[in-house]
Amino acid sequence: MAAPLTMWDGVLEITQMAQAKVGDPLLWALQISSNLSCSGISLPSPELANVLVSYICWDNNVPIMWKFLEKALVLKIVPPFLILALLSERVIPCRRSKPVAYRLYMELLRRHSFELKGQINGPNHEKVMKSIDGVLHLSEIFGLEASDPGIIVVEFLYATVWQLLDASLDDEGLLELASDKKSMWPIKPQDMEIDGHEIFDEIRMAHNEKLHNLNTVMAVELIGRFLQDKKTSKILYLARHNLPTHWPRFIERLQLLGANSSALKSSKVLTSEDLLRLASDKCTVLTHEPKQNLLQNFHAVTGLMSPLVTSSAVLSDGGSSISSLWLPLDLALEDAMDGYQVNATSSIEIVTGLVKSLQAMNGTTWHDTFVGLWIAALRLVQRERDPIEGPVPRLDTRLCMLLSIIPLVVAELIEEQKSVDINELKNDSSKVPGSRRNDVVSSIKLLGDYHSLLSPPHSVLSLANQAAAKAMLLVSGISVGSAYLDCLSMNEMPVKCSGNMRHLIVEACIARNLLDTSAYFWPGYVNGHINHIPNAPPQMPGWSAFLKGAPLTPIMINAMVSTPASSLAELEKVFELAVKGSDDEKISAATILCGASLLRGWNIQEHTAQFITRLLSPPMPADYSGDESHLISIALILNVLIVGIAPVDCVQVFSLHGLIPQLACSLMPICEVFGSCVPDVSWKLPTGDEISAHAVFSNAFAVLLKLWRFNHPPLEHGVGDVPTVGSQLTPEYLLLVRNSYLPSSGIVLNDQTKRRLSEVAASSSPHPVFLDSFPKLKCWYRQHQKCIASALSGLVEGTPVHQTVNLLLTMMFRKMNRGSQSVTTINSGSSSSSGPGNDDSSLRPNLPSWEILEAVPFAVDAALTACAHGRLYPRELATGLKNLADFLPACLATIVSYFSAEVSRGVWKPAFMNGTDWPSPAANLSNVEDKIKKILAATGVDIPSLAAGESSPAATLPLPLAAFASLTITYKIDKTSERFLNLAGPALESLAAGCPWPCMPIVASLWTQKAKRWFDFLVFSASRTVFLHSNDAVFQLLKSCFAATLSGASISSNGGVGALLGHGFGSHFCGGISPVAPGILYLRVYHSIRDIEFITEEIISLMMHSVTQVACTGLPKERNGLQCGQVSLAAAMTRVKLAASLGASLVCLSGGLGLVQLLFKETLPSWFISSYRSEQGEEDGGSLGGMVAMLRGYALAYFAVLCGAFAWGIGNSCLASKRRPKVLRAHMEFLASALDGKISLGCDSATWKSYVSGFVSLMVGCTPPWVLDLEPDVLIRLSKGLRQWNEEELALALLGSGGVNTMGTAAELISEMQ
Repeated sequence: MAAPLTMWDGVLEITQMAQAKVGDPLLWALQISSNLSCSGISLPSPELANVLVSYICWDNNVPIMWKFLEKALVLKIVPPFLILALLSERVIPCRRSKPVAYRLYMELLRRHSFELKGQINGPNHEKVMKSIDGVLHLSEIFGLEASDPGIIVVEFLYATVWQLLDASLDDEGLLELASDKKSMWPIKPQDMEIDGHEIFDEIRMAHNEKLHNLNTVMAVELIGRFLQDKKTSKILYLARHNLPTHWPRFIERLQLLGANSSALKSSKVLTSEDLLRLASDKCTVLTHEPKQNLLQNFHAVTGLMSPLVTSSAVLSDGGSSISSLWLPLDLALEDAMDGYQVNATSSIEIVTGLVKSLQAMNGTTWHDTFVGLWIAALRLVQRERDPIEGPVPRLDTRLCMLLSIIPLVVAELIEEQKSVDINELKNDSSKVPGSRRNDVVSSIKLLGDYHSLLSPPHSVLSLANQAAAKAMLLVSGISVGSAYLDCLSMNEMPVKCSGNMRHLIVEACIARNLLDTSAYFWPGYVNGHINHIPNAPPQMPGWSAFLKGAPLTPIMINAMVSTPASSLAELEKVFELAVKGSDDEKISAATILCGASLLRGWNIQEHTAQFITRLLSPPMPADYSGDESHLISIALILNVLIVGIAPVDCVQVFSLHGLIPQLACSLMPICEVFGSCVPDVSWKLPTGDEISAHAVFSNAFAVLLKLWRFNHPPLEHGVGDVPTVGSQLTPEYLLLVRNSYLPSSGIVLNDQTKRRLSEVAASSSPHPVFLDSFPKLKCWYRQHQKCIASALSGLVEGTPVHQTVNLLLTMMFRKMNRGSQSVTTINSGSSSSSGPGNDDSSLRPNLPSWEILEAVPFAVDAALTACAHGRLYPRELATGLKNLADFLPACLATIVSYFSAEVSRGVWKPAFMNGTDWPSPAANLSNVEDKIKKILAATGVDIPSLAAGESSPAATLPLPLAAFASLTITYKIDKTSERFLNLAGPALESLAAGCPWPCMPIVASLWTQKAKRWFDFLVFSASRTVFLHSNDAVFQLLKSCFAATLSGASISSNGGVGALLGHGFGSHFCGGISPVAPGILYLRVYHSIRDIEFITEEIISLMMHSVTQVACTGLPKERNGLQCGQVSLAAAMTRVKLAASLGASLVCLSGGLGLVQLLFKETLPSWFISSYRSEQGEEDGGSLGGMVAMLRGYALAYFAVLCGAFAWGIGNSCLASKRRPKVLRAHMEFLASALDGKISLGCDSATWKSYVSGFVSLMVGCTPPWVLDLEPDVLIRLSKGLRQWNEEELALALLGSGGVNTMGTAAELISEMQ
């Protein structure tokens, strides 16, 4: 309730009397305080502040009144900040006419604005802050509600500095130079200043001018002090962080003052350089004097900013400290080479996110980051220069990653920097436009030191030499075209041109405008000059001739198929021909697009894949009026494209570029249409051969099924309420991803890759596509799921499906009779089918593919039942299945579905692989066993003996597996069968892997007899299945991964990337199969591990064990001085970080989002709550127990944040980041509750403390957007807990990163800090 007016009249009367007598300010203040207290007015009084300032300004602007005001402030009978706010509104506009008042105002600022303690929570604080807001209109200007006193304090100090800043600029005539020339504060008088009774002579005017100049100096010095003071600088940081729209204008003015102020030249305490330094964002941070926190331990202490290691160290094993920073990159790149797995997400997006996360977490420069990226990609290529033969990706996929994907990643990172707000670039001199581009240039230049990594594989040696020759010609002043280079033989060059992988990288970057030809002039890039143009043979027909208008001839077509296009213009002309040319030209164009331009056209590869995808889903012509689909008329070109992209490497190219969802969407209508056609619909190829609708459908269906794990149960890998990435690859999921790229999805596409994918998706159909759009495909898919999930049933006699089953059985076993009974009469548990007879015209059903596929499970079931009951010989069964697959190759998919389900049920009797009824593996089973043991030698995993001895039973397989294996070995290994073997091969391996040991080695033995050149691949596949039958074996493999990575006393000597991943599958080394590096084994195994949840716990256990070993071997028992101890701690922390990064990489690769979610919500809380105690004390007498406990907490913190960064990203740009808030909030609620004492912990207190402080440090320092996901209450509770540990700086940093909702609490903490 406001005090009565007469009481304030009394205050003024006392003041006037004291003023007239020039009384003692102390006595006056005591009397006023006593009177107010007696009247029930609480102090400090906002009303008194208003009365005094109004009284002084301007009728009583005399020295004694300023002394009274000062004493009132000292005795705290008026609120200081309110007094300063009231004075600023009145004094600053009149500073020229009243320089003394301005001087006195600044003196009060100097004395009272830096004392923050008690300002926020003092008496009457809510009323005081509301008054300040009302005086300065802070809520209106900054757009924040005036409900939190801490927020008002931040706004008040921000406004105070800004008022001084604008006043100083105005006084020096600099405000006109600002982009916004008008101040938003009242710094100029509203009305003309009239001094009616004062007469200014020249002396008085000179005195005022001198005082005015001194005031400007003082104001500038005050600004500097506000920026330098420990508390107010942190308050200003809160303003910068939470009021970003105003900060650029503020910084611009600061820099303008710092660069141009003449007052600064007169200052003895502040220089222009000082003010410019203070104006930079680098200086405005919350932690001026940080403690030895986690960020220091992991970055500064470990010396990660040191120069890169030498080439030999990286080459030997990639295990040096700087190289080990990028271990997750090596693992991710190698994982992308798995031919059994395609990805719905572009590798460009995955690697870009990974690079950004690692750069933030490691605190490296972008130069070092790019070097690490290039080295990881080069290691990927060098790891398997001569890959093993088999249905797996070869060198082309690895080269695609290095020369196409990585340059696109680099381009994305440069593009991201360009999109940064131009104001932010202006406000920080360290953020130089184009600096990332400069870092790219310097990183590629540095690659020249890594000679062994740059050695080109034999298949690209000529291309590397050609790139070197091109550079040499340009450096020599000789300009030639690409056509000349294509025809030029290196023997024609007068100087030997020895190219390497860096030459190919430079060419790839020049093609994408990441570099220019000035790179050719780098020292050592070319090894000489030439004085004349070498003689080249006559130009052969090829791309250049085609671009100039030459017609397509067989010779030219062959040349263009075998040589990639050199420019997008060449590719676009081929695409135009494929759309608008004659039928023959369309087929030729399609053939060209699926040639070298797709596999090795690294500079235009994404465009080639996009053109192929667009051709597979052409829009319906506007003038089309036929009843059948418009796709029927282009069957030939569609088939050429489908067959052209069927090889494993081609599918992987689409996967790496993120085109799998759109490719699936393009293939689905083709399957729907051609699967509905009867087989007598056919088309004639230019060669004279005919192709049927069955063939087109089978080819398209085979490629479509490669795009998801169709032969696995749909819920195989469920983790929590989020399935893993592998199991998400269903037709529905692929279409959802594809639809998300459409403009209509409403998702903002931030980067160039997503925009490119959006264009491709929209070109086929601007509307979302769902599985319901393809009823035949959906019907088959539902039957397929049902077949895998439950026993076969539902065949009703007399229905069309039953009749189709009869037709299929008759066709399958048309040549098989046993006595007087026709073998086409076969009974099974689910059907009784009798063939119609032996009329040849009825042996091949004239039915659409979808109808045949619906009947296949029942036909195969009948055949397998007959074989089980002895009515059909095994050889006859295999022949019948082969007849069925030859008739409609797409049947392989349904056969796989049926056999996969039947094997898992375990109801069939075993088949004896004795060489009589079934093929025998005996010829090389023991050899396969020896090779498996050799491959696994590095893991320490033992396997049961495989070879059958005298007392051992013969090798057996479950009947469905024996039947499928017998079917697959009937195929020839040629180009025609390759696309179907690529479908059946992984299915056979998955089938065998799911059966008891040693089924897979037996299958491998059977296949090695047929495909001897695939021996190494088959044995390696068999060795992988060892880990699918035993969690103990998986644990042993994980243990080997950690041991290899951390092996040796020094990481740079033995452990790291090289020991973990080795040389891939090294059958080409040392004259035969050698032990496979444990990392390679794990990357090829984890997709098939069904019990994926246990992996996280095992990884944490191994990580804790590794920390113990690191502490014991990395820290000396006796430290002879601080420096020695620091070096040892640095070495230990480096290796702890390496172990954590390995663990995080394995968790994220193994289970994706689901496993990371489980880690935060269940695994980590359970680990901390359990009564886990360090056993390290027993190992070394306890001398390092505290150190081990601390290191364990840091390791877990780094591991957890890295897992989150890999899964969700460090920012909010990726879709996965939308899952982060819920999971992170739950985990941070657990931390806060434990700090509150609501949860009892069983872990070591040192481990818990280092984990919490470490996690918060990394989150604030590396992933600040995460903090904004958290509830303010949780942040405040966490900060309270940290302060109890004397972690005040960290608590403040956490609150300061929490946004506006925690800004007030942060300001309160700052005000209370000592």
